Amino acid sequence: MTLSQLPNLITLSRIALVPVLILFLKDQDFVGALAIFVVAGISDGLDGLLAKRLGYTSRFGAILDPIADKTLLVSAYVMLTVVGIVPFWLMLTVAFRDLLIVGGYLAYTSLVGPVRMHPSVLSKVNTFMQILLVAVVLVKRAAGYQWPLLEEVLIYAVLVTTVTSGAHYVWVWGMKASSAHESSEAGHRG
Repeated sequence: MTLSQLPNLITLSRIALVPVLILFLKDQDFVGALAIFVVAGISDGLDGLLAKRLGYTSRFGAILDPIADKTLLVSAYVMLTVVGIVPFWLMLTVAFRDLLIVGGYLAYTSLVGPVRMHPSVLSKVNTFMQILLVAVVLVKRAAGYQWPLLEEVLIYAVLVTTVTSGAHYVWVWGMKASSAHESSEAGHRG
């Protein structure tokens, strides 16, 4: 293994933490789940720092990193729903948005051609809100804090940012596809 492969190894390790997080949440061991969530967050920052600052970026890493992030978050939302903390409708919204993005990406690349994925500002806000809700839920239960209003506000904030960012992706990709189609039509006429 070379040093340039270290960010991808860290990302793979984050994916390996997902089943551990699932088991801790299944057993409602919120202290263990919080520890795993924090380690995963640190590893996400570390692999990004190594990849960007030291120039250890790769196509594989660019694909693997969001997969690791989404696997961790969606797994957390599913399990927090299973144990009765996160509402089912919110978990469904979070998971459906991610499926919509993956499906949209696959449809776009097969119908129009390659597309470079760049998270929008709305998407980054959404990811932050999703992470914040999981962190608040875990800290609240691990430490015994009482934050009912904060948790409720975050649930609806995640709903709004998830729907908004999903709709934004659909709109942006629709505009790109329309523009590509118009360029193709103009090329055929010229």
